[in-house]
Formats: sequence, structure tokens, C-alpha cells
Amino acid sequence: MDKQSLVPEERERKNGGGLGVRHLVIFMGFLGFANVYAMRVNLSVAIVAMVNNTAIPKENTSASDSCPNLQHNTTHKEQDDGPFDWDEELQGTILGMFFYGYVLTQVPGGRLAELFGGKWLFGIGILVTAVFTLLTPLAAKHSLYLLYAVRIIEGLGEGVTFPAMLAMLARWATPQERSRFTSFTYAGAAFGTVISMPASGYLCDYVGWESVFYVFGAIGVVWFIFWCFLVFDGPDVHPRISEEEKAFIQSSLIECETGKPSSIPWLEIASSPAVWAITATHVTQNFGYYVLLTELPSYMKNILHFDMKSNALLSGVPYLVMWLFSIVSSITVDYIIAKNYLSTTAARKIANTIATMGPALALLGASFAGCHPSIAMVLLTIAVGSNGIIYSGEQSAMLDIANNFAGTLMGIINALGNTMGFLAPMVTGLIINHHNNVTRWKHLFWIATVVYTFGNTIFVIFGTSVEQKWNRVQNRIV
Repeated sequence: MDKQSLVPEERERKNGGGLGVRHLVIFMGFLGFANVYAMRVNLSVAIVAMVNNTAIPKENTSASDSCPNLQHNTTHKEQDDGPFDWDEELQGTILGMFFYGYVLTQVPGGRLAELFGGKWLFGIGILVTAVFTLLTPLAAKHSLYLLYAVRIIEGLGEGVTFPAMLAMLARWATPQERSRFTSFTYAGAAFGTVISMPASGYLCDYVGWESVFYVFGAIGVVWFIFWCFLVFDGPDVHPRISEEEKAFIQSSLIECETGKPSSIPWLEIASSPAVWAITATHVTQNFGYYVLLTELPSYMKNILHFDMKSNALLSGVPYLVMWLFSIVSSITVDYIIAKNYLSTTAARKIANTIATMGPALALLGASFAGCHPSIAMVLLTIAVGSNGIIYSGEQSAMLDIANNFAGTLMGIINALGNTMGFLAPMVTGLIINHHNNVTRWKHLFWIATVVYTFGNTIFVIFGTSVEQKWNRVQNRIV
């Protein structure tokens, strides 16, 4: 049996049913990830206003391979006349630079969080990103290479956030709340995208592209101040938690080690089919996700011909659906597991299949939508929205199989997965460069469909949520 050992529902109602300190920690983590993604994706919107499209050479495109421009709101003509003559390939490089830094701090961030706690790693990581977000306009105007450096440093700061938070969840989330807490916390990423995309569009249109970086950078700094005073690494060190809630959390996690792991079982991790299955689906789903996250505003502007405001607003709609779906699905998955309707492994695999094959099939459909913007937007919304259940799939499975090494696992797997952060824009740039037409985007969507399918197939065959023997000291050979 691979069902998680659950605290009896009677004790949960008595000690953990109401709102407590752990819920505040999760909420602050949610807001933290909202900041993380707001500062990560604002360039995807702002770059549309930053680029001087008329200065970029384009290959001739047949009328049948381009969509007619049905938009007539040309009030703000200057939105097409940014100061930078960056072609599609260079834009992809700029967008991808963030991830060169991002992948480097994943593994050390996860291990440091396990050893010393995730509070300061998570908080300072976001603060670093906020400060350098404020410096982005200055860097862009001064030098392309300075802009590269700023984006890489932002990535270094954000690289610790996901593994640090997973290490914190291992200390704050009881087994019966695991899907809900993991999903709600990480769903802040989708919420941040929902807010930042339309807000960035309006700021670009009415204030100027520089304001995008000033506003979101400042919000990140303010969030950090609250994080410092409201959040602590675990219930055992929180000064304001009730004894009742502390006892509830610690008794719920008693079957696992709650102390600091002494060493990492590298060989066992590297040879674990469960780890490789999670890695395969995490890497491949990240490719499709980053194609959409970084390139959706460009697709909507250059192919579907939405103006800046409509582009930014509609670009955020899929992530609103993703956020809502992630919350509803996590509650549903936790309920199914708690009631023993399905084993934890079966629930995780079904959730993961929805999260990957939903986007795969929707992108396949979008590739044939051609110049029908309404159909394309519905399918793209399904593609992004259905991915919201991923937090109840492979990302919760990391906690299931080895909660004591959750930070390290997330660091390793997320480092590999986020190589797609620079490879996806790079591949997009190579395919689309000087050929920004329907056919080239169709090819890109086909590639993403195949990649999604391959990764999920590996997870369905080899994935599991059974706790691994090497997760506990007493079961490891020293």
C-alpha cells in the first residue's frame, strides 16, 4: 500500500481544522511566488513595447501564411516604436538569460534550506530579484551585456525560492494537507502572472515600459519586509504559534524525520526510478510551460494582432484559469487520497496526466486554429489552465517519496527543468526568427505537444508516491 499515513479526521478537526499560523506561512509563500513570477514575466510583456519592430528585417510572408489584422485601435502608435532593434532570436536570448542564473542556485538552495531553514533563503532570494528588477531599465539603456548580467543575477536570486519553499513545506504541511498547501503556495506563480501581465501592458501603454520594472521591483521590496516579521522556518521555532497547533503539526509528521538530515544519499537518489520519473515529466512540462509563459505575448501581438492592452489582459486570462484550477484540483486530490478512493500514486499520476496531456492536446488544436483568435485563445487557455493541477502531480510526489530531502530533490529536478527556461525561448527564436507566421508557430506547438507526451509517459510508467527507503536515516546503510 502506498497511501499516506493520515492523522485521524477527529484529531484533525480538533487541532488543525481552523486557521492557524501555518496558514499565514502558506499565504506569505503564495504572495512571495506571486512576486517571483511578476518579476520574472514582466519582461515578456515589456519587451513587446521595448522593441522597434519596424527596424527588424522580416522575410516575405505569403498572405495565406499570415493573419489579417482586424484590430483598429491604433490610438497609441508609439507602442510599436520602442528604442531597441532586437530581432526574435535576440529577444529569445534576452528572455532566456534569467535561467542561466536560475539553474545555478537550485541545488545549493535546496540543501541549505534543509540544513538551516528556508525563511532567509526564500526572502533574500526575492529581495535580490526585486533590487535588480529596479535596475533593469538602466541596464537595458546602458548596454545589452549589462542587461544580460542583471537578468542572470535575478535568476540567481530566484533560483533558491522553489527548493527553499519545498523544504519549508516539509516542516509546515501535514500529510493530509500536503496537496493543498503545495498547490496553494506554488499557485502564487500563476496569480503573479495573472496580475503582472495585464498590469504590465497598461503600464507600458500609459506610463512607459520602464515603469513595469519600477512598480514590481518596489512591491517585491515591500513584501520582503513583511516576510521578515511574519514567517519562521518551522513550528518548533515560531514564537507565536499555539501549543495546540504545534503539537498537531509535529504529531502528524512523527512518522518521518523532523530533524536536520545528516547527509545526502546521492547514489540512492541518482539510481532511483521514482526520481528519474519525476525529473522526466518536470523537465518536459517546463519546456511547454516556458514556451507559453515567455512567448504568448509575442504570439498574440504578431500573429493574432492584439494591441498592447488587449494582449496583456488576455495573456493573463489563461493564468487566472490555471490559478483557480490549481486550488480546486488540489482540494479534490487531497480529498480523494484522504478517503482512500485512490492510492496516492494513482492520484498523482492522474493529476500529472491532466496537467501535461491537457496542454499537449490543446496546443495541437491551437496549431490548426489558424487565424481564428477566439478559438486560439480558448485552446491556449485550456493549455495553460489545465497545467494548474501539476502541483498535485509530480511536484507533490517529491514530498511523498522523500520529504527529508525535499529541498535537495526540488533543487536538482528544478535545476534540470529550468534549463528549459533558456532552451524554450532559444528554440522559439530559432524557429520564428524573421519568419513570424502561422506555419512556424504551428511547428513550435507540435514540438511542445510531443515533448509533453514523452515526459508524462515516463512518469506514468515509472512514477510512484511510495516513500523511498533512503528518506530515513534508520533505513540507510551508513
